[in-house]
Formats: sequence, structure tokens, C-alpha cells
Amino acid sequence: MATDRKTVDYLVDQMAGAGAITARPMFGEYGVYCDGKMVAIIGDEQLFLKPTAGGRAAAGDAAEVPPYPGAKPYLLIAADRWEDREWLADLVRVTAAELPAPKPKPAKKSR
Repeated sequence: MATDRKTVDYLVDQMAGAGAITARPMFGEYGVYCDGKMVAIIGDEQLFLKPTAGGRAAAGDAAEVPPYPGAKPYLLIAADRWEDREWLADLVRVTAAELPAPKPKPAKKSR
């Protein structure tokens, strides 16, 4: 089941306190970025956060499940936790802080 864009917009708004939050379409669903770092996937109307030590501690009892077949496990953030804007932003901020900066894109070759 594809995720409704309203769900994506809501989650991006809820996470806004963490930094510059954007969502981009990926493989029929959405990748979520915080300050340029991919921190989560929104798929099948669910929020999957990249697992980090700090994120696991902050997320408490969140299950680790793959967001799609063949993927590495992510933290599944229950929909009832989405309403707590401050908690969600803190969780994303802690996670992003532990992730590496994105690799620079190679320069295009000029002819």
C-alpha cells in the first residue's frame, strides 16, 4: 500500500524541530532527510527510523523490522507516538547526530 502524501507532510511537520526536514520519493515510498542525512523511510503508512545507539535508547521499546523485503532492520515508530512533536523531533535529532554526513556527489565531467 502506498503512503498518502498527507501522512508524509504531517510527519515532516512533526519532525521540523530536529532541523531541515525534507522527504523525497524513493522506490514508490519516501526517504526522510534531516539536514541532508537520510534518517528514515516512510512506507506503507509507517515510519521506519534508521537504527543508532542513541535512537534505540530514545525510542524505548520500538521494534526493529525491515521497511521492505530484503532491507536491513529499522526502528518502527508506532503511529500513536507521531503526535508527540517534541519527542519525535528529539528522536530524529539524536539519530541524525550519529549518522555520517552524506558523501559528496562526484563532479560531472565536462567535455
